[in-house]
Amino acid sequence: MKIQSLSIVVPAKRCVNDCAFCVSKMAPGDKYPNQIEQNKRFRHLYEQDYIRRLQFARNNGVNTIILTGDAEPLQNEQFLNYFSLWNKSINPPFEWIELQTTGWNITDEKLRWLRNTVGVTTISLSVSDLFDDKYNAEVIKFPNKQIINISKLCSEIKRYDFNLRISLNLIDLPFRRMFDSNQDLSIDDAITFYVDSLFKKLKELGANQLTLRIIFSDNNDELPQTKWIKKNARIFSDPQNFQIMKNYIIKNGTLLRRLPYGFLQYDVQGISVVIDDDCMSQNSGHHDIDELKYLILRPNCKLYFRWDSEASLLF
Repeated sequence: MKIQSLSIVVPAKRCVNDCAFCVSKMAPGDKYPNQIEQNKRFRHLYEQDYIRRLQFARNNGVNTIILTGDAEPLQNEQFLNYFSLWNKSINPPFEWIELQTTGWNITDEKLRWLRNTVGVTTISLSVSDLFDDKYNAEVIKFPNKQIINISKLCSEIKRYDFNLRISLNLIDLPFRRMFDSNQDLSIDDAITFYVDSLFKKLKELGANQLTLRIIFSDNNDELPQTKWIKKNARIFSDPQNFQIMKNYIIKNGTLLRRLPYGFLQYDVQGISVVIDDDCMSQNSGHHDIDELKYLILRPNCKLYFRWDSEASLLF
């Protein structure tokens, strides 16, 4: 079975952030009970189930774990400590461990703990505006109106020698802001100028990797998230505009490899670039069961292969 990665859903009751485009808020209710933490009567049983799923993924060639969830993973530090012990109990343990985060509550002490105890090797920083910390915070809505200094945070991440990936949510305003100051440019040239500016900024931040994310809605116009996406994430969801961005990467980059699920990885100015236009793995149906993009280990201690389907239960 070819599986690119294993996503670990770190349990949390509610996310401290309130992202305007949050996919998790589009799904009604919590369909997956938190057996690993809350079923105290059968704690040992579910702990063994959890470890078996970790071992299953490892036995089937998965090398990468992604610590993620419906909330910030750092909201549940106790679980991450447990995860570290469970991972060390399998043979061989996962060594390629990534943390997905908006940067909330990442301090010097947390970085040291993530590296030394949890075993994180890559921090994937989800950003909606690389050029304006205030607007980035406005979109993500950190608690207590917090504004994260992205440059300072990236500097600290690199100081601890993590691999730094910027996962850029492609929303309109950062591009429009730049386009408005260069109105003599055609849309093609404006997008090219914008992408060129992105890579200059990434070099300043010391980023090793970039993932470009198109934000999709589920077409339920009653949801505030759908309304926000349709209003604020239209430019790069247009295939023609997104193709201009891809053409820049192809022209200015060197093809490194085709990833197991089909995405292409490029070297652009020393930065690894992957374009993710299927972040929910909705195209899984077009591939054999032996070619899954990823597995998802949920707090009910079971493995799934799609975020949006209970029927994707695997084991």
